[in-house]
Amino acid sequence: MKAMQLLRPAQIETQPLKLVDIKVPQPKTEQLRIKVSVCGVCHTDLHTVEGDINLPKLPLVPGHEIIGTIDAVGDGVDENRIGEKVGVPWLYEVCGKCRYCLKGAENLCSNAKFTGYHVNGGYAEYVVVPADSAYSLPEGIKDSLAAPLMCGGVIGYRALMLSEAKQGDILGLYGFGNSAHVTIQIARFLKMKVFVFSRAEKNRKLAKKLGAEWTGTVFEQPPEMLDTGIIFAPAGSLIPKALGHIRPSGTLALAGITMTDVPSFPYELIYGEKNLRTVANSTHQDVAELLDYAARIPIQTKVTEFPLHEANRVLGMMKESKIQGGAVLKL
Repeated sequence: MKAMQLLRPAQIETQPLKLVDIKVPQPKTEQLRIKVSVCGVCHTDLHTVEGDINLPKLPLVPGHEIIGTIDAVGDGVDENRIGEKVGVPWLYEVCGKCRYCLKGAENLCSNAKFTGYHVNGGYAEYVVVPADSAYSLPEGIKDSLAAPLMCGGVIGYRALMLSEAKQGDILGLYGFGNSAHVTIQIARFLKMKVFVFSRAEKNRKLAKKLGAEWTGTVFEQPPEMLDTGIIFAPAGSLIPKALGHIRPSGTLALAGITMTDVPSFPYELIYGEKNLRTVANSTHQDVAELLDYAARIPIQTKVTEFPLHEANRVLGMMKESKIQGGAVLKL
């Protein structure tokens, strides 16, 4: 099968992903195989390819916003699932036995495996995953429009829940890419007011179209103080700016898997019982709840399609903030 494979991390400008022909994987017990239709391109893929996060496996096929059709199942999996349209997220597998799994925090599982990180992902024609990590999709949603839900969407949803934003609250979103343009739709559905901070005018225009009541850059003071905020951009320098926009007792959630260094800032910016918390991965329940919202709202995503062999170019465009909304590789 065709796949875009990483042999060793390098800056995306050097084209580190190579188009290769590798063996089609076979499902084992409690696993199933998916014929990939599209795979979303995520900032985590860029961090993976460029070596910003340590890789447990090389060579590696990245990709964890997978949409496709089940075409084979292993022992213990209902054969009636063959032909089912499914999505696969970042969380590939948990142990179910560690202290985190036992207390309902499987996203922090000590032995977790992640799609396109510990195991080969969706930048390929086929992928094998545990049966419970393949989620049925809402009817009628186009494959390419469903892909951003499987990581950007679900991480944004978890960040929104951890921010503890409530109906009537003013929520600030910092950065407006793949994840934020899904999050704003859930927030508006839950009757929150949303302010969006983005350096790109085209993203601010999209935010307005999706219901933002105010947009600007992080250097501007919003018309009202925020009750809560989410930082999607991987820039630690945004944290002091955002804390300065948030009311006492508010929460600032950090949605990225990695971030540049956080600069020092005056204690007064976090005084007043403000909360600063990170968002780590997601749970099976998060994915199920997000897909329920996707059907009820219904969530609209904005994506640009590219062929598989252009994965390096797409990641380069993402690095330079040249993609509005999400991007998918079409198989």
